[in-house]
Amino acid sequence: MNGGGDGGEVTEAPPAGPQPPLEWKFSQVFGERTAGEDVQEVDIISAIEFDKTGDHLATGDRGGRVVLFERTDTKEHSGSRRDLERMDYPVSRHPEFRYKTEFQSHEPEFDYLKSLEIEEKINKIRWCQAANGALFLLSTNDKTIKFWKVQEKKVKKISAMNIDPSKAVGNSSASSSSVSSSPKPHLANGGYPDGSYGCLSNDMTFPAGGIPSLRLPVVTSSETSLVARCRRVYAHAHDYHINSISSNSDGETFISADDLRINLWNLEISNQSFNIVDVKPANMEDLTEVITSAEFHPTHCNMLAYSSSKGSIRLIDLRQSALCDSHSKLFEEQEAPGSRSFFTEIIASISDIKFAKDGRYILSRDYMTLKLWDVSMDSGPVATFQVHEYLRPKLCDLYENDSIFDKFECCLSGDGQRVATGSYSNLFRVFGCAAGSTEATTLEASKNPMRRQVQTPSRPSRSLSSSLTRVVRRGAESPGVDANGNSFDFTTKLLHLAWHPSENSIACAAANSLYMYYA
Repeated sequence: MNGGGDGGEVTEAPPAGPQPPLEWKFSQVFGERTAGEDVQEVDIISAIEFDKTGDHLATGDRGGRVVLFERTDTKEHSGSRRDLERMDYPVSRHPEFRYKTEFQSHEPEFDYLKSLEIEEKINKIRWCQAANGALFLLSTNDKTIKFWKVQEKKVKKISAMNIDPSKAVGNSSASSSSVSSSPKPHLANGGYPDGSYGCLSNDMTFPAGGIPSLRLPVVTSSETSLVARCRRVYAHAHDYHINSISSNSDGETFISADDLRINLWNLEISNQSFNIVDVKPANMEDLTEVITSAEFHPTHCNMLAYSSSKGSIRLIDLRQSALCDSHSKLFEEQEAPGSRSFFTEIIASISDIKFAKDGRYILSRDYMTLKLWDVSMDSGPVATFQVHEYLRPKLCDLYENDSIFDKFECCLSGDGQRVATGSYSNLFRVFGCAAGSTEATTLEASKNPMRRQVQTPSRPSRSLSSSLTRVVRRGAESPGVDANGNSFDFTTKLLHLAWHPSENSIACAAANSLYMYYA
């Protein structure tokens, strides 16, 4: 990936060369397990998403819960810009988060028409634009999307009374008896015939200081509580399982995608959606590929991309037609001659796509690799990163235990200089994608992330594969073993991770634990 200008000819990166590899450090963990502790199925994290500011992080789990975290290291220094500049805080502060709130987003359901159980597992979470101090987000399970508003509500309490509760009981009973025992004649509008309307009855009890010392109960807002309220439910629009939702940059619409269709919704309208992509053939026996992921362009509200199980990405323009069956661009890599095997199509299936922040690049993850695509160049990927090439000899075993169908997510850094994705044994990998970068770091989701790191020699010895230091197809390691030389553990997989939008900070999920790292 070359650094270039705004348009025209792409130029090489400046002589300074690529940035040095980042040194990742452990920041926080939420929901850490003790040794030997069993993980409850419902607690396993199934979705992670930072909001656009990076000040909030949301996770969803298989039990249908959404948990929100908020950043704390920036709130401590709230003030005017001038004050902050005077304080001159060091730039080295890394993001720190704390638990904010949680709510039950989805419950298990049963589709009586199809006799199918719909599990409550959260498939995806996407943040929407915040407004009036409230947070908005979309969450979805296999069939139903929900639009949530999370807002602070002030709890009002009576903080002061001018009489003791013990006396108040006696006083109230005395006053009630005095009022009822001797009814006085009244005029219309409540006046007294003797003209004593300005005086009060002597048998009414008042504080010792008389009328001037009489005070009303004081109501104060002593604390705030967070309330999550479901504003909209978007249901009954998908025959197949929803695999993606994506908010549009216009702040008004979003898309939802299942295996065969992509629907366009307005956030305010829950009872209808527009079907914009439909790949369902007239005869289902002719079905050759399904939609695996879809995402809106980060700035162009008319553009979106979706990936398929055949390893292709289609870019579509909503201005072309109401039903976008024809794509404006198709990105796919041609198969190398003689390389086809039984597993070729299975491992080519793209499990996740992400636009870079500026929308110029698309990152895709298939089973074995990460690929970076330039949206203005559809001849092939500009870079390919080998995630776990040493698993290629084990594809048969992975097929037998269904691990080959695991759907790993991917993410890009805010500056577009690096990409990341997960693997097995709770490992994840970070690659540099700037021109000339050879950064390929292996990290473990634990309190010591660099424990599994392989030291790459500056000059590879003859025994090492040259792919270790190749610029484009790099990241491969010695076959048959993991980064630490141990047999691979397919039961612990790091499927979900997210990169902070403006800083080098990664949040990733290892079973029910949320780990956070910074560099």
